[in-house]
Order: sequence, then structure tokens, then C-alpha cells
Amino acid sequence: MTAHPSGSITEAFEAQRDRLRAVAYRVLGSHADAEDVVQEAWMRLVRQDAATIGNLAGWLTTVVGRISLDLLRSRQAHPETHYGQEFSDFVVTPDDSPAPDEQVALADSVGFALLVVLDSLTPSERLAFVLHDMFAVPFHEIGHILGKSADASKMIASRARRKVQSTDRPVGPGREHQEVVQAFRAAAVGGDFEALLRVLDPDVRLTVDTADGVVVRLGATEVAAGARMFSGDVARSRPVLLNGVPGQMSWRPDGTPLSVIAFTVVEARITAIHIVIDPAKLASIHVPDSA
Repeated sequence: MTAHPSGSITEAFEAQRDRLRAVAYRVLGSHADAEDVVQEAWMRLVRQDAATIGNLAGWLTTVVGRISLDLLRSRQAHPETHYGQEFSDFVVTPDDSPAPDEQVALADSVGFALLVVLDSLTPSERLAFVLHDMFAVPFHEIGHILGKSADASKMIASRARRKVQSTDRPVGPGREHQEVVQAFRAAAVGGDFEALLRVLDPDVRLTVDTADGVVVRLGATEVAAGARMFSGDVARSRPVLLNGVPGQMSWRPDGTPLSVIAFTVVEARITAIHIVIDPAKLASIHVPDSA
């Protein structure tokens, strides 16, 4: 029989909530998933005899870590279910040179470039790297979550760190990124196939979220062949920043959002393009007015 949690336990949990949410978000890369994980941790705490918990902060970190790890492994087993989820967390702002403090807030709120790199890690590597390098969780605690020894967990985190340090980070907002994106747009509008190939990475991935599901195209030739979707007639289209990364927003004649496009640029080549045209997903994204 589960007792109703005391006020002191509730207060103690609330004092940990922001930290737990930050841990879950860095591991999962989704605010919505992070909220769900923290809520599940609360439900498990409610069912737990509080007297058996010696270190509440450590216990909650372990619980959040295990739930997050299970979710990461589920994504790996069914990667198609994760396409486009990160867009529900995108902050879209006009590309009109925001003040430095706004740029810092955008970068900190999402950490888009790092999240892209973290996606290349295995679930165990991602968890170990985030917990140790970002939140200073001891390796013996990480080992409890992974079912490994402290030494094995240290090796996993070290391997993850090397991967992160050796991976080319997507370019953040800056002249190079904007020039690459502008060159792509010009080539798409002009139907210049060769120019498109010059700015697309050979292994570029195009992901399109539609009302009927997700469409994925791989490779520069495939993406360039379908580039006409970037040059259609719309009432209004303007450059925007998506989590501080240059993209494009389009609206219908009545002012409702038509599409959001994000470009990932590495070493002056576009490595990924993600388009959202699904009305339901567009409705979940906070976007600027079309004016």
C-alpha cells in the first residue's frame, strides 16, 4: 500500500525538479520527453518508502538516468519514431540580429549543435558523457544506472568524450552558415543542379514532416532532384533563426504558417535539411508573425 507523500518529500522533489529536467533534456534532447521523464520519476518516488532513501538527489538522478536510458534505447531500436521530434522544442525568431543576451539565451536553451553531436553516440555513451561531464555525477553512480562497474563507466564516458571532441560540430549562426544556406536557396530557385551539388554534402539527409507521415531522402543527388520544393510560390517567406541556427519560415496568404526549414551546415556543406509542413507540428512550434 502506497502512502501519500508528505509535504517535506514534495518540497524536496520540487527543489530537485529543475536539475532533473536539465539532466533529462541533455540526455534526450527533447523538452517534452524530459518533462515526461521527470514526472515518471515523481510517480516512482510516490510509490517508494521515503525512509529507505538515504540520498534523495542521488536516488532521483539514478531514476531519471534509467528512464532516459530506456527511452534512448527504444529510439535506437525504432529510429523512425524520433524523426522530427526535436522540432517541437525549436524556438523560431526573426533573423534580424538579436541582441547578444538574446543570442546567449537561444544557444543555452537548446544547445542545438551539441545535441546533434550527442545523437551520434550510443545510449550508454550519451548517458555517461552527459551525467559525468555536464553534471559531475560520480562514475560509481553512473555504473548503477548502466549496470556496469565504475571503471567500465569511466571508459564509456571517455570513449564518448573522444567522439564528441573529434566530431565536426554544425556551424552556428554566422556568415559562413548564412552564405551556404543562401547559395542553396538561390540554386533551388534557379534550378541549378550543379550548384546544388556543390553546397550539399554527399550524404546529406532531407527529412520532411508531413500530415501523412515522415518522408526521408538520403544523398545529394536525391535531395537536389527534389529541390523544387524550396522554390514554390508562397505569400511570404523570410529567413529565421531556429534555436539560433539559420533557417527559413513561410506563410500562406491568410498568414498561417506553411513551413519551417532548418539547415545543418558542417565545413561549408549542408549535411541535413529538416522541413516541417505538418499543420499539427507547426501549431506546436512558437513562431514569429509573418509581418
